[in-house]
Amino acid sequence: MLMPKRVKYRKQQRGRMRGKALRGAEISFGDYGLMAMEPGWVTARQIEAARRTLAREMKRRGKVWIRIFPDKPYTHRAAETRMGKGKGNVEYWVAVVKPGRMMFEIGGLSEAVAVEALHQASYKFSIRTKVVTREERATGAM
Repeated sequence: MLMPKRVKYRKQQRGRMRGKALRGAEISFGDYGLMAMEPGWVTARQIEAARRTLAREMKRRGKVWIRIFPDKPYTHRAAETRMGKGKGNVEYWVAVVKPGRMMFEIGGLSEAVAVEALHQASYKFSIRTKVVTREERATGAM
């Protein structure tokens, strides 16, 4: 499971997810990408499930680039706990994803296989996504 090796602070505040992705919005490595269409938190488990789905669909051909990393701790208090007593413990890690962010890229495959693999991986996320090609992103369509 993806998670940081060390962090400066154990717990973080939730923050806001306003606006579109400024960084990581272009296809940089592969030929096809999976782009986020709405803001949200993507958990480390969702990323791993999508990666495994891609590997299975691609039959270990081609290459996968994971463009997001879960570096935000998600804390959770136990059920039926009274108020006070501080912030809950870190349960899992999430990646903050904004619209336009390229989450996965794949290359070295035919278009049909690549699009189908990314489509299957998109089912693992709790946010809407879109399969894009390098040519689509070059024209600026979002």
